[in-house]
Order: sequence, then C-alpha cells, then structure tokens
Amino acid sequence: MKCLINKYISVDKLSYKTISANKATVDKQWLLVDAEGETLGRLASKVALLLRGKRKPNFTPHVDCGDNVVIINAEKINLTGKKWDSKTYVRHTGYPGGQRFTTANEMLAKDPARIVEKSIKGMLPKNKLGAELFRNLKVYAGTTHNQEAQKPTAINLNDFK
Repeated sequence: MKCLINKYISVDKLSYKTISANKATVDKQWLLVDAEGETLGRLASKVALLLRGKRKPNFTPHVDCGDNVVIINAEKINLTGKKWDSKTYVRHTGYPGGQRFTTANEMLAKDPARIVEKSIKGMLPKNKLGAELFRNLKVYAGTTHNQEAQKPTAINLNDFK
C-alpha cells in the first residue's frame, strides 16, 4: 500500500513554494496621504499597515517590506469628543520630578506633525524593525513636502478598510 501512495504523490512536483521577501526583493513605493479632515486614530492605523507592508502578498514579518509614506496637512487632523483638551502626552526629562504633560491642543500649536508621528509610532513594533519602519514616514504640517523627486502617488485611505 505504501508503494501505491508514493506512486501517485510526488513531493518534488509541488506547484507552490513559500516566498520569503528580503531587502533585495522588496518593491517599495512612495505614497502620499492627505490628512485633512481625517480622524487621528483611523489615519494612524491605516498608515501603520502601509508602513509595515501587511497588505502586500509577499509580506514577511521580519523584513521591512512596507512603503514609504508622506503625510501632508497634519495641522488639519481631527480628534473626536473632548480629546483636544483631555488627551495628554507624557514625557520625562530624565531628572527627578521631570515628568512633563502636554495636551493635544498645546502640541498642535507647537508642532502639528508630532501628533501624527506619535500616534503612528505607537502602532508600529517596539523593536529595531519598528524603528526602521518609522524612518519611512515623513509628516508635514502644510501642503508642501520635500519628496517631489520621488514622485509619490496620492492614495485615499477611505478606499480600503
């Protein structure tokens, strides 16, 4: 019986193979996202998926196979409810008693791009790969950006779930 099974099934002729992407085989694109009127958390989760590359068929968990993302109009981001006044960002100076608190309104006035960067960075892996993925993100407060030479393609985040 063992001989009959081996006669009909050949391991050498499998029609599929698992493809593992590496730095040389990854195809990275430049994407342009307009943050005007977008809710912060929804925008951040979708951009984090683009940076990670989880929507690509050749996704490999330990490789940077995501796209480069440019976000414009960061100052026109929305927060729901009373989060502009109640949401606090915490940092520490490193000295005793050096804990500092900032509200979302204060951070928007000081540097609007930092709000978007912090929310996206929180959704990336907390390791060396996450730091490498975060370098693929460029956030600008206005409509102008420095990546015209890369010719980023504009995408609408509302088109995909």
